[in-house]
Amino acid sequence: MTRYEIPRPIEGDVVELILDDHRLFESLLRELRDATADREAARAALSAVLIAHGEAEEEKVYTTLRRKDAIDEHEAEHGEEEHAEGNEVLLALLECKGTDTQKFDDAVEDLATALNHHIGEEEQTILNPARTDVSETVRQELGVAWAQRRNELLDEDCGSEANVRRIVERAHDEGLLPADDEDDEDD
Repeated sequence: MTRYEIPRPIEGDVVELILDDHRLFESLLRELRDATADREAARAALSAVLIAHGEAEEEKVYTTLRRKDAIDEHEAEHGEEEHAEGNEVLLALLECKGTDTQKFDDAVEDLATALNHHIGEEEQTILNPARTDVSETVRQELGVAWAQRRNELLDEDCGSEANVRRIVERAHDEGLLPADDEDDEDD
């Protein structure tokens, strides 16, 4: 099995660190689309880094940016809702039994759609204000805190199917995602 190396920074400007992860997501999505790649390894790597990234962002970055008035409550909540939606689509990808089926390909594209939307929006509405409204010192401090939490989560196997399912269930309980019976009405 191929092993995709997930970078583990320990410091840096939080904006740049988050952008680096966004580029990693895009690279791993390309691997998931490539029939000659080790899709199982790419799926595991993407799941791990996506969960670690988002959870660390919500715990360490969004709260601080709200306190610094770089983003408002709505932007933070919207970012959390988009993380929850992405996690739900990620769970569907993790639940695919094989990597050589149309169901898998469709799940990859659903995840790519959700991720690309979130990345674009986050870079414009959260990271740009962080660049201009938050001091370099605070961005560096946030980078250390975010990287430390992200690395802890990676060490805890945060991208496992069981953990992603738990995170999605928590998002449903917190109202970040519609109740499952509401989803069925859309089908």
